[in-house]
Amino acid sequence: MAGPGGRTWRDLLAGRARKRKSAFRSGAELQEAALRLLDRHQNLNDLLLEVEDSVKPGGQGGVEHQEVSSESFIVSVLQEQASRLGVPTAILAAKNAVTNIERICQASASPSQVPLLNLDQRKRLSCLLQTVKDLLANNVFCRSLFCQEMWKMKDPPVLEAVWHLHRGNIVGLGELLESNPAAPAVVEWLCNSLCGLCEQVEESSGDAELAGRVLSDFAILFLQNGFQQTSELGRKVEFKNVPYICHAVLQRMLTWVLDAVGKEKQEDVSTLQAMRFWLNVFNVSVYRSAVHPDSLQQFFRHTLTEVLTYNPLLKVSDAIHMQKEWSFTRTCSLLTTLYRKMFMAFSAKELICQLQQVLETHEVNWQHVLSCVSTLVVCQAEAEQLFKDLLRHLLIKAFENYDMENMITAFLIARQAALEGPAVFMPYSEWFKASFGSSGGHHGSSKKALVFLFEFLSELVPFEAAPYLKVHIMYPPFVPTKHRSILLEYITLAKTRLADLKVAIEDMGLYEDLSSTDESVQPQGQALRDVEKALQIFENTRKIPTSVIEASIFRRPYYTSWFLPALLRPRVLPKTPDARMAFIDSLKRADKIPSNLYSTYMQACCAMKEKMLQDESKVETSHSKEPVEQLKAELAELRTLIVDQAKYEDVPAQIAVISDRLTSVLGHSSDENEAATLNSPIQVDISAPRLEPSHQSVVDLLLTSFCQNLIAASYFNPPDRQGPCLSLFVKMMCGHRNLLPALLGRLCQLIYHQGPSLNDAHILGLAAFVIHLSECRALIPEVKANCGISEPISEKVLSISEYWNCLLVCRTEESFAFCMRFCTAAASYLMCKFPSYSCEDLCALLPPSLVKKLQYIVPRLSLEARGILCEEAKTDLIWSSLSCPSLNYKRASLCLWKQARFQELLKEKALQLSFREWLLLELEVYPEKDILSASERQDFHYWAIYQWYLPAPSASGGCDGDLEKACGIIINTILDSSQRLDLGSCGQSKMSVSPDILCKLQEMVLELGCRRKLLSGCLDAQRHFLFEILQERLKDRKHSSSLGEQLWRQQELLLHRRILVGLPASALIMTCRKGKKTMLDCEDFFRFVNLELKNVCSRGYALSYDITAHFFRGLLNASLDCEESAEGVNDVLTACQTRCPIVLFSAALWWPRLEPVLCSQWKRLFGAPLAEELERLREWQSSATSFLSSGVVFPLSGPPWISAAFLHCTIQQQSPHGRERNALKRLGTDTEQLLVSLLFFSLMDLISAKIAPKEGVDFQTSLEWSLVILQCLEEGGMSWPLLFHSAEKDPRKYCVLRSAASDCHIRLLPVAFYSLTPCFHQELLTREQTFLYVALDLYIQLLRLFVEGKDLPRQSPDTTEHGDPLEVISTARRFLFSVIPRCPAPSFGNIQPLLATCEELDPELGATLLHFSRPAAAMELDEELVLF
Repeated sequence: MAGPGGRTWRDLLAGRARKRKSAFRSGAELQEAALRLLDRHQNLNDLLLEVEDSVKPGGQGGVEHQEVSSESFIVSVLQEQASRLGVPTAILAAKNAVTNIERICQASASPSQVPLLNLDQRKRLSCLLQTVKDLLANNVFCRSLFCQEMWKMKDPPVLEAVWHLHRGNIVGLGELLESNPAAPAVVEWLCNSLCGLCEQVEESSGDAELAGRVLSDFAILFLQNGFQQTSELGRKVEFKNVPYICHAVLQRMLTWVLDAVGKEKQEDVSTLQAMRFWLNVFNVSVYRSAVHPDSLQQFFRHTLTEVLTYNPLLKVSDAIHMQKEWSFTRTCSLLTTLYRKMFMAFSAKELICQLQQVLETHEVNWQHVLSCVSTLVVCQAEAEQLFKDLLRHLLIKAFENYDMENMITAFLIARQAALEGPAVFMPYSEWFKASFGSSGGHHGSSKKALVFLFEFLSELVPFEAAPYLKVHIMYPPFVPTKHRSILLEYITLAKTRLADLKVAIEDMGLYEDLSSTDESVQPQGQALRDVEKALQIFENTRKIPTSVIEASIFRRPYYTSWFLPALLRPRVLPKTPDARMAFIDSLKRADKIPSNLYSTYMQACCAMKEKMLQDESKVETSHSKEPVEQLKAELAELRTLIVDQAKYEDVPAQIAVISDRLTSVLGHSSDENEAATLNSPIQVDISAPRLEPSHQSVVDLLLTSFCQNLIAASYFNPPDRQGPCLSLFVKMMCGHRNLLPALLGRLCQLIYHQGPSLNDAHILGLAAFVIHLSECRALIPEVKANCGISEPISEKVLSISEYWNCLLVCRTEESFAFCMRFCTAAASYLMCKFPSYSCEDLCALLPPSLVKKLQYIVPRLSLEARGILCEEAKTDLIWSSLSCPSLNYKRASLCLWKQARFQELLKEKALQLSFREWLLLELEVYPEKDILSASERQDFHYWAIYQWYLPAPSASGGCDGDLEKACGIIINTILDSSQRLDLGSCGQSKMSVSPDILCKLQEMVLELGCRRKLLSGCLDAQRHFLFEILQERLKDRKHSSSLGEQLWRQQELLLHRRILVGLPASALIMTCRKGKKTMLDCEDFFRFVNLELKNVCSRGYALSYDITAHFFRGLLNASLDCEESAEGVNDVLTACQTRCPIVLFSAALWWPRLEPVLCSQWKRLFGAPLAEELERLREWQSSATSFLSSGVVFPLSGPPWISAAFLHCTIQQQSPHGRERNALKRLGTDTEQLLVSLLFFSLMDLISAKIAPKEGVDFQTSLEWSLVILQCLEEGGMSWPLLFHSAEKDPRKYCVLRSAASDCHIRLLPVAFYSLTPCFHQELLTREQTFLYVALDLYIQLLRLFVEGKDLPRQSPDTTEHGDPLEVISTARRFLFSVIPRCPAPSFGNIQPLLATCEELDPELGATLLHFSRPAAAMELDEELVLF
């Protein structure tokens, strides 16, 4: 009770106590006096509001204290009043308390009652409740009456007041609710109060915390009572109405929210916010310890079921037509928020099961079901596979029972999930093909199943959208041939529906996205997309796309009506022709653009040269600006979520919104369909990646966002506590297939071209991005890497992991530093991101090339890493070293290297750097720009080869201690590296061999040579491993007529020669023991020369000087091992005459240079006269020189072709040929083989002049010299045509010459033969019965060369005669027509095997041969015909 001035009863008592001593002897006397006073002036209601602690009045100076208890005082007053009224004290207290509550609640200034009290009301209520608690403690308060009186108040109680009663344990909410017999009225009051509470929070943000507590407590009570478990029923048996009330309130409030879902746009913003506040009831965290887990599960299952079955008015046909509007980003935010909160209570598998159960047992609201599917597939990463399993289950049940309901459910779910993009679910076209595109589909079991499927599809047709019909037509279900009519009937029906929709199947785009459900794309828009895609393909391949060629033939209406007009839109043509102009020009030259249409296009371009360009640029800028700004805003919102661990659950939804905004910026994918895209490589020009400016800006925006998100998130948490946010972000990007070319091209620019200039944050961000891309590698097609040159061989199809290997090069000091920083960041991020993953799991996520680069770089740059040092894993240490501002990547990489977990990772076979891979990396280094000095590099090579890879087991990429194996790997790798295209040198192959690696190879070969001497006589010592390696490489490649294969083989042989010359000369020759004698064995070298090396000789009959000199030096060195060195050399050179004559021919060609070298070496080694065979070589050279200069007789000693070789080479070194002509006449009579051999060498020079004019041999000079030799042969009546006979019966004469010539020169002998026709004499026809056979055989060979397009030389600028291949053939043909009538009859007897081939290749000539081969015809020769 308040006294004067608002002072309380306690204040009055205390004040009086301080002023004077009490006049009462005891507390009882004081209490009695007070009661008499109150009896005259009492206000019981105000008395109940007086709540304070006990007062302790007392005087000073040790005066006795007296306590006056307000609690006992109020009880006494209530008892006195109750006795006067004749009612129990507890009842009086309860009624007075209700009266006070009513007064407090009505004291609000608000015209209508609100759920929350103001500050004054809250303070007064607090005082009252404290007093009531005291009364309860003294057992003078009746709860039951209080509850009943509460419902009798004029206005229903205020929600906060009820909450305080419940919270203060005065009257539980359950007890209060149970006391009102009118349960529906209680439900109405609670629902209105809760709605008001949510709305009041929206209006007054200051009460949000209190309102949240109120809502949480009420929600807990609702769940405890509304969803009781069996074990709890006994304890709450006194409550009969409360379970109903709690259940009904939750149901009403859910209905309140769901009613607004369908009309979200019409609802007031504040109402929607109020509803979102109510959705806090569905936060699982509210109930963690307060509600039984089973009750919680029951509540959420019930709620999910209610949502899915709420107001099921929509038909299946409505769902088919409208489901694209129910995707995640288009669904009402209230509903998606509700779903996401409910999903927190279940695993993805439980949710799918619940959804399946509802679909099987209830009528559903398709909008809610399908929006639930979208939300689930977006927000739950594991939902994709679970939905695939569900779809498979539904299809099995559908075809088992021929149940249409399961079929439609499966189709709707598949389409809905596909709406969210390939990053979260497979495209509809891909699902349809996977389910029905093969004989193994569910429909393939019987005709009944097939009919069922097409009946179902046919029933869908009237409601189908055009994109789905196109999928069904373009990728129809598999149908056996005998039931083809069923499919054709459906296709006809579907086409009719498309016609009704005004979508002609003929107007389908060349690259239409069949997985998209966007029906707004008209043929004009699709044609524009097709043009852009065709331009992209043309720009990468410089060829008209096959799809465009096919459309111009098979889809003429679309091509002429839509595609060409879209391509030929008038524009201002650039000064430098761009890709579009080049594409149009190619189509024009291919007659794919009508002339009148092209002329109209060019005129329109000229007409709009100025104005149109400006207008278009303004329109495009204003049009694209808004979507990009929206994308930026959503990316900024994502950053706020990623840095707050409590908001991670909102990230999937935000990423779905970003994906939607990205679609608006990029437009739909321009690929024919998503499934085909997976098999279509992405074109990337690594040497100069080209990006559209619009796409580059979007990619930069996304990459910047990723890096900023990573850095921001890392500021608060290490990677393993950052959740799946970044993974989802990258997966979303990969889902936009039309973004991938620009993304990979931009990464090429950043990593390959700009890597060394990037700062630490960029490198860390890009490295993490690469790791997350590896997570999504299934969504990324292969990459066709173009090296920037026109040859087709420059393109390589790579996986995404191999693509990183192409971008991360180690050649210079700068690239080494960047590569180490990048790979260290990537590997460390992976290990920090997934600390609990096994090595196998990490191996699946980590691109092998990154780990292999680390295995190469870290030991190369750090001596410490060349030991075997491991420490216990310290993940935080790695991450702190990476994210530290003062970043030291060398220290960070060494720290990573020493991690025991990283060393375990290196034991995975897929991640081990093999010796071959190490060599390939080392061979790429530019020595002059290397980060190591020459001596440091030498030390590193010694460690890597001899200490690491040579002793290492082959299972880990080593050599098992086998030197021969190591040599083989080095040789093969050098050859592979040289054949590979080097991007750093604009695609040109490297023909030089690394001196450092070659030095190590030389050491190993020398060591092997020493070992072979010790093992001489063993089988292992009898095989020459070097030539085995080289021939094995050539054997693996098939002999092909393709130009690419021929060039590869030629370059390979040149590299073989380069390696052989780089090795110790003695390595070409082996030694072996025969009895007690050491012999020199050159068989392997001879075989290699005869089969392969002769095909890269310069003159057709001689090896190059380097390999020739190398062999002879090796021969002399190897002869040191023989007891008789001269005898060993003689034996080898004698064997050369028959087994490898090209070696001696080479010696003849290069003898002026070779002689001083060999003589000097022999003198150094032996100090004795030259070996006999070497002396003979010198004598042949001397004889040829003397014969030509002084006129002495030419001695005919030894094989005539060797003498001829020395004579021919000496003649070639002298000019002009005047004296040589006279010298030929001095050779004598018995010189047929010598002259024929001279003719052979001269013809080889003639052919060389045609195919290799840079060799310094003149064609005309060679031709004149050949004719001179032939004239001598003819004058002497000598037989020479056998030189050209490919099937010579006498191998002793000229097969040695043919065996020494290159295959190319032998194939071109017909050209040489028919170059000699002016010198053929008539006597040949009678003297040489095989002449006609030889001439005809060579003519057939000539025709075959022309038909197959092989080897025929082209006309050189400085020659006119015999230049054009057709002219050569014409000359040969005229000659044969003139010679055939004059041939004697025996000549025709030899040509029978050639007649059939001749008739096939030249029917006219074949007929002539048949005519003159008959005896009668031979007698009727025209005597007047002049042949020569």
